[in-house]
Order: sequence, then C-alpha cells, then structure tokens
Amino acid sequence: MNVLRRASSSWPIVLATMKRSFNTLRISPDPSLAHGIHVFHCPDQVGIVAKISECIASRGGNILVADIFVPHNKNVFYSRSEFVFDPIKWQRKQMNEDFLDLSKMFNAVKSLVRVPSVDPKYKIALLASKQDHCLVDLLHAWQDGKLPVQISSVISNHDRVGNSHVMRFLERHEIPYHYLSKSKNVEDEILGLVEDTDFLVLARYMQVLSGNFLKRYGKDVINIHHGLLPSFKGGNPSRQAFEAGVKLIGATTHFVTEELDGGPIIEQMVERVSHKDNLLSFIQKSENLEKQCLMKAIKSYFFIIHSNLSCSNPSGHNNKIYVHSQFSLLNSLLLEFSSLSNFVFSSV
Repeated sequence: MNVLRRASSSWPIVLATMKRSFNTLRISPDPSLAHGIHVFHCPDQVGIVAKISECIASRGGNILVADIFVPHNKNVFYSRSEFVFDPIKWQRKQMNEDFLDLSKMFNAVKSLVRVPSVDPKYKIALLASKQDHCLVDLLHAWQDGKLPVQISSVISNHDRVGNSHVMRFLERHEIPYHYLSKSKNVEDEILGLVEDTDFLVLARYMQVLSGNFLKRYGKDVINIHHGLLPSFKGGNPSRQAFEAGVKLIGATTHFVTEELDGGPIIEQMVERVSHKDNLLSFIQKSENLEKQCLMKAIKSYFFIIHSNLSCSNPSGHNNKIYVHSQFSLLNSLLLEFSSLSNFVFSSV
C-alpha cells in the first residue's frame, strides 16, 4: 500500500509513519506506558494516515505497528494501529473523545479503540460436548493468564462425573458448570445462562444452534470445525479423512451463522500427514490443530472487538459489533484481509 498517497503534506508525520514497523509488534520497555489499539474503517481519502498519526502523537503517544489496507477498486480504508502512551497525560475519556473527533472528520463507519490493561475483560461462556480437548486447552490457557477473559460458565450437553479432571478444575476455580440435555427447550436454557456474556465459544459443541437462537442472542458465536471448510462433515471426520487418504489435515475457526459451517472464517491451520500415520496419530494431530486454531482465533478476536467503554462510534448506534447480525468492521477486515498473503493481522 502506498502510504504517501494517504498522508498529508506534513512531511514529519509522513516520515514518522513510514519508519514504523508494519508487521511486527514491539513492546515498549517503559513500564509507565500503556498499550492501546485503534481500528478504523472509513471512506478512503487523502490524509487519513497522517491524521491518525497526528491524533496519537499530539497526546504524546507513539505508534508501534500500523497495518493498512485499501481494497482494489473500492473506496474503503481500513487500518489497525498499535501504540503506547502515558495514561496520566492521555486519560481514557479524553482518548475516546479524540478518536470520536477523528471519526467525524472522516465520516467513519467504525472507529474502535481499546486499552487492554484498563478496559474490562470480556465475559464469555464455553459450550462443549463429550470431547474436551479444546475445552481443557482453553481452561488451562485461562489459568495461566494467556486468555484474558472472564469465563462466566461452561455449558455442556454431556454429563460429566464429579471427579473428572474438568469438573475438579471448574470447582477449584469456582466456574459454574451446567449440564443441559438435548431437549426442545435447551436453547432457551442456554440463552438464560449467557445473556450477560460478550460472546460464546463452541469448544467442539456437537449441537447445531438455530437461526432463532443466534438472532435472540445477538452477539458473536465462534466455532472450531474439525477440518478445512468445506470438507468432511458429520460424525467421525478424522476417520473419513484418514480413509480418504488425505495428505493435509486442518482445522477451521469461524463465526456461526444460520448456514451450517458457512460463517466467515477467522483462522485455518494445516499439517501434513503420510502413510506412516495410523488412525490414532491422525486423530492426535487433528486435535492439536483444533486446539491451536481455536486459541489463535480467539486471541486475534479479543483485540479487535471492543467494549462500550472503549468505542468511538459517530453514528450513535449500539457500540458492540456482532458479525452474524450485521456487516461489521471485524467481518470486513477478516474477509478483505484474508486475500492478502503479506498482510499481517496481528494480535497482542
């Protein structure tokens, strides 16, 4: 992307912008500085990059990473900037006001800003079935501080015994566990439990959520699929792939929509297999891919979505973005950036 075309005639700002790393996260060595993330979506015009830089620099902030994308033959501008700043000199309320002014200047569709160390953690619920490799991986990552969320509950359609490792973990950390059998009212029961969550994660939850559920929940639902979509579906996909003699196995994390396994893809991962693999090693590799793919997708998602306290939205509409219910910035970024092999969509 030609940064010069979008920068104003203010050469100091242009040069400062071009010196930044466009694909590598750098952590500031100064512990007094906080880390912020700004995501911007507006009609394309000259000077956007310069104004974003000026907005941050005028408050003493310093851009670490600037990822910019303008789709070919589309009058649309996307950017994602990571920056450090002094939270005493640039307070959170003032930051929102500054980015709101920037939004109005460029008639932005969305302008999102988040400070992970200050803003509230996202509240999520995990839905799982009998297979628990993804669930266990997420719980251990949360315990180790690698998953910066509040887990409100674990919901399952498989009844686990009280002395299982999952139940002992949940009891130790006081995370509620709800076993809901496959009844006709199960979606109503789930909705009652997840009403105050920010989004849901299906950690190999083997039950289809209806379009009515998605509309009523009104927020994002992230799912891990056992393969590269579109691919092997239904029961026992690993055996299907093994018997078909595939040479690459994979996993796909995607948003849940009314179309089964048809939502926007967030992340995909693959691994090569050969004749040396048996069904057991095949399954082990598949499960490892699923865990890695889901974790990577969730971490990327954390730092793009936003809370009510950290969003500048000039339209005055609801500050939360939900992919399945409307065309959101996140959906746009995922769909547009997926076509760029050299565009780094980094997380923090």
